[in-house]
Amino acid sequence: MNVADFDFDLPGDLIAQAPPDRRGTSRLLVLDRATGATGRTVVSELPRLLQPDDLLVVNDTRVFPARLLGRREPSGGAVECLLLGRVEDLGQGPGAEGHRGASVAFWDALVHPGQKLKPGRRFVFEGGGTTLHGEILAMHTFGRRTIRLWTDGGDPVDEAIDRLGHIPLPPYIHRPDTPADRDRYQTVFARARGSVAAPTAGLHFDDAILEALRERGVERVAITLHVGYGTFKPVRVERVEDHTVDPEHFEIAPDTAARIDAARAEGRRVVAVGTTTTRALETAAIAGRGSVRAGRDVSHLFIYPGFRFQVVTGLVTNFHLPRSSLLMLVSAFAGHERVLAAYREAVEHRFRFYSYGDAMLVT
Repeated sequence: MNVADFDFDLPGDLIAQAPPDRRGTSRLLVLDRATGATGRTVVSELPRLLQPDDLLVVNDTRVFPARLLGRREPSGGAVECLLLGRVEDLGQGPGAEGHRGASVAFWDALVHPGQKLKPGRRFVFEGGGTTLHGEILAMHTFGRRTIRLWTDGGDPVDEAIDRLGHIPLPPYIHRPDTPADRDRYQTVFARARGSVAAPTAGLHFDDAILEALRERGVERVAITLHVGYGTFKPVRVERVEDHTVDPEHFEIAPDTAARIDAARAEGRRVVAVGTTTTRALETAAIAGRGSVRAGRDVSHLFIYPGFRFQVVTGLVTNFHLPRSSLLMLVSAFAGHERVLAAYREAVEHRFRFYSYGDAMLVT
């Protein structure tokens, strides 16, 4: 398939720059993937639209404030660092000497200004009585760097990051983050720290909706997939099949895997909240040869039309970028033409797009 087949016209003013005043008030486009029929309502109506005994699967990852703003040493020039993931195998790597007794961590990161920050260059982040030091250890492609972070006095690096860091809003939100984003760019069921981007379909849920789902008889379980910066990775090839997605770590507890497989055996719908949940479930089913395999794993799975879904039979998702791998996943689930027709309807009726935007229910 051609990547151009997943293009559509999207007015820039439909890209949501801020969340709605309250969770659950966003609009919801409902798509029947068997017939292509659509309907329009609001997210708070989701409990009415799901069936008793449906199994809702959410992603309980927690976004951490991965964007650090500081200064270079000794010049004092500005530096910005976006933490992408821990590099666990460098715990005794280059530069660790001389900092024994201090908290030290190694990260894969995007650093700006990249051309001026070569191996050996140092920088510092400060605020509220907290100081976090950094050093470039190695340079990689696409602006990535391996960096060392450490604190004075042995304070844990993660605690310093949480105090000093900014929420890494997506690149299509053209404003600085605010204190309110620490809450609103986080799901109400967030638990496991590790994502640099929110599983945005989950942002619509609040305690009232979760309680209404429980009263409706909808069962809910959680898996964990830590969303990486690769979720924003553009598709740079012309043929869909030539694209690759970045790996993301996930974990499914044994009891959760058993409950998902029980629902499938009983013929109940498994409704995934978000593309991240979908990728984790389908990866686990492939690994388990049809059953959802419990445990920790890494998903390299790129889902596009032609993929055979084994677990997911319903999907709650936001509206995605033109020509994106996430739009391809939704198209694989509901059909290429039907999804693009639904997107054209969403544009016509001025639905809000992307992370802080409106939602779709596909069944």
